Amino acid sequence: MRIAQISPLYESVPPQRYGGTERVVHYLTEELVRRGHDVTLFASGDSQTSAVLEPCVPEALRLAGYAGDPLVPELIQLDRLAGQLERFDVVHFHTGHLHYPLLHRLPVAWLNTMHGPLNAADKAALFGHFERVPLVSISDAQRTPVPNAHWLGTVYHGLPLELYQPVAEPQEYLAFIGRVSPEKRLDRAIAIATAVGLPLKVAAKIDSVDRSYYESAIAPLIQGNPLVEFIGEVDDAGKQELLGHALALLFPIDWPEPFGLVMIEANACSTPVIAWRNGSTPEVVRPGCNGELVESIEAAVAAVRRIDRLQRSAVRADFEQRFSAARQAADYERLYLHQIQARSDLSLRRLPLLDPIDPLRYAA
Repeated sequence: MRIAQISPLYESVPPQRYGGTERVVHYLTEELVRRGHDVTLFASGDSQTSAVLEPCVPEALRLAGYAGDPLVPELIQLDRLAGQLERFDVVHFHTGHLHYPLLHRLPVAWLNTMHGPLNAADKAALFGHFERVPLVSISDAQRTPVPNAHWLGTVYHGLPLELYQPVAEPQEYLAFIGRVSPEKRLDRAIAIATAVGLPLKVAAKIDSVDRSYYESAIAPLIQGNPLVEFIGEVDDAGKQELLGHALALLFPIDWPEPFGLVMIEANACSTPVIAWRNGSTPEVVRPGCNGELVESIEAAVAAVRRIDRLQRSAVRADFEQRFSAARQAADYERLYLHQIQARSDLSLRRLPLLDPIDPLRYAA
């Protein structure tokens, strides 16, 4: 198939540091190329890919310090795509909704993976109006606010099996990776580590919008606390080192997480996850297998104290079964073929719905 992947321009593909969506786009793109597809990636010019790169801005917007109108680079990207639609069998958007008014005019099959939360009040109005937009969710929980949107399926994220290596013997510390923001609840992670008397290594990004939250709510918990080590943003090698040797990843979120890529990154390193039961976490974490689900600091502390009951080899095995890049690409191939077939039938007045994809159907 001739496939166009449309990535956000905020980070490069793959991102140099923090960046979940662009990382997923990278793994999917590379796997599709490996499987023999002709793939073009519409992304920032500093992206690295084995696909054909169509640079839409010279470099990723965040690290370049772009402070202009965010619609300008998005419009440039959309125009570059529009000028060569005849080259593709299917277009896969990982971006927002700027292209939705073009739905009836696109002479090619397409679909849109939603990577963020959908609980904002205006989302129901958006998908109520654009009711034919073919959407893919990254967890079933993500759909909850807009259950009647035109969902083609749920496709869980996947990682290359060789990206992270399992570590059989951990060290005596806990890990936290993510953004420093109210919904990620680093304060909970610090409280858990303090209660059990274990070091907490924090690899986190602080966006400008969260700087005041960090200074008022988080910095006082770190300063003078010998158990907390703030590392900052890390790359894949840094994640391997940090996650691979941790007793557990703490994922104490306070929001409806759409997926939570870091959970499967930890599992790829054979490290279990202790997560709050919220959003996607019950779909990713299997209690007693690859981690534990909790709903309070006390329950999280208890989970840390019994974490050695989980077999790290079983954590890695569960990751390989459910969250490989090969499984993710196979799920998307099915959706691509469905959309191409639907597009070829000009008599269709509405694209038919697929039954939601069960990510376990590739399990041995």
